[in-house]
Amino acid sequence: MIKHLTSVDLQELRSGDNFLQSGFWGLLKSFFGWKPYSFCLNRRPLLVLVRRLPGGMKIAYVPHGPDVNVHGDRPRFLKELGEELSARLPEKVSFIRFDLPWEIKSGESNVADFALSLEKNLVKAVSDIQPPDTVIVSLKETEDEILARMKSKTRYNIRLAAKKGVLINRGGKELLSGWYELYKETAERDKITIHSKDYYTKVFNIAESGRVSSPEVTMFTASFGGDLIAGIIVVLLGNRATYLYGASSGKRRNLMPNYALQWEAMKYAKEIGCEEFDLFGIPPENDPDHPMYGLYRFKTGFGGRIVKRPGCWDMPLNKPLYALYRSAEKTRNWYYKRFRK
Repeated sequence: MIKHLTSVDLQELRSGDNFLQSGFWGLLKSFFGWKPYSFCLNRRPLLVLVRRLPGGMKIAYVPHGPDVNVHGDRPRFLKELGEELSARLPEKVSFIRFDLPWEIKSGESNVADFALSLEKNLVKAVSDIQPPDTVIVSLKETEDEILARMKSKTRYNIRLAAKKGVLINRGGKELLSGWYELYKETAERDKITIHSKDYYTKVFNIAESGRVSSPEVTMFTASFGGDLIAGIIVVLLGNRATYLYGASSGKRRNLMPNYALQWEAMKYAKEIGCEEFDLFGIPPENDPDHPMYGLYRFKTGFGGRIVKRPGCWDMPLNKPLYALYRSAEKTRNWYYKRFRK
């Protein structure tokens, strides 16, 4: 099933719409503890990130990959791919984690059935890295048609922000300093972990450098009365725009700046030729008791289709070391679920 797997230079990695399988993402992660390896798999890019952990263990991670269409036995395909990668990677890894990009379509299979099929050759990871569930808004229609698909409350809040005088600005890394201060406030309020400012600076610098095939990275900020009150970072590559990071002040939330930001980002993405806008992550179900239920309501309000993916699946290569890592990961998850949001 693995017809062609060849090593290529990171600069040659052309990923279509999937920025997580791009040379840009590989180069970014190389500054923060990961070593990128790039391949061409059946004429599609394949980015593999390897990281050394305390104690000398190494793991391989495939972010939203393999980004190839597989017809037939997917578990067998992944097993063969894992074996090939294990042989070709110059570093010996304890396991390979596939963060699968394949959509579980309605009527084709439900999540439980799909998981059962994968369990033939892989183990469901303790935690997912990228969000398995998301909302994707089509940008192929006119602006009026896109607005018409949204929930009435979402349309109302977009118009309210404009009526109240919220100003939206589009730019790049020159807006980063103010945004990062808001991001730290957001992290403190929502009890989330964020990267250093250097990380987000490199996101923009690498995108602008031309060193690898890179997306456009754009910042949208919302201000009122001269004060910055919210901002988002959007990655635009091929036909897809992706909302990646967002920050907001605890003040002026009644002005609904986050609704205005997403709408302005969608309009810009449509203007430059993108056909879809990925809101990048929602809780798995429409559950009012979920701690992130507000995020579910916010993102589904834009009228996109809900997409479900299988999440992360592991192929153990050294079973004793993998068992140790899995146990440590369970402990870490327990801590974050118990003491952090």
